[in-house]
Amino acid sequence: MKNLKLFINFIFILLIVSCGETKKEIVIQPAIKKEIKPVEKVQKSWDSLKKHNVEAFFTEYGKTNKETKVLIKTDFGDIKLRLYNDTPIHRANFIFLTKINYFNTTVFYRVAPNFVIQGGNSDEFHTMKQRHKYGNYLIKPEFRANRKHKYGALAAARRWENNPNKLSSPFEFYMVHNRKGAHHLNNEHTVFGEVISGFSTLDKISKVKTDVKEWPLKDVKMTVEIIE
Repeated sequence: MKNLKLFINFIFILLIVSCGETKKEIVIQPAIKKEIKPVEKVQKSWDSLKKHNVEAFFTEYGKTNKETKVLIKTDFGDIKLRLYNDTPIHRANFIFLTKINYFNTTVFYRVAPNFVIQGGNSDEFHTMKQRHKYGNYLIKPEFRANRKHKYGALAAARRWENNPNKLSSPFEFYMVHNRKGAHHLNNEHTVFGEVISGFSTLDKISKVKTDVKEWPLKDVKMTVEIIE
């Protein structure tokens, strides 16, 4: 009996030792928290119009804004314009400004009978605010051999001083009022459209009284809207 008890104790001790040798420690590693960086919005070059992305902006804008006909309304009557597709940046720019209602606070500020009638600017706060918002950007010329300064031509105004690349003002435009045209301006200003109706309105505007700088004594206001 004594031997049996000793044998059982021996087996029990042996099992304890064996378990102690084979037991493995399980270590739970803490989860590694990965740093999730916020996804930066990549702004495409045409998302927001600024001085540095004019061509890219209007190239993309023109793809989804394909209108080519606009209507200028004045107290003297209406003028319907057709914009050219082969001057795509100038066309898209004019459509853009029309859709944001830029022209609706501007006036025809230069009336030179038998030469040009020019508009697209004013002293209104909204006008100045819009110009400042987009940085008074400029547009590269889009001269075309078949786009001349004929009677009724629509062209972009520009500065002549310190402007060797003949960059257009995006905001200011003129229409040729001379029935023989103004061909000395060919390849100097970009012609990007033409008057298709409303020549009588041009004649009426040409008769307003102006100061010595050809600025009308009474504002010739306009609104511009898309036709198609």
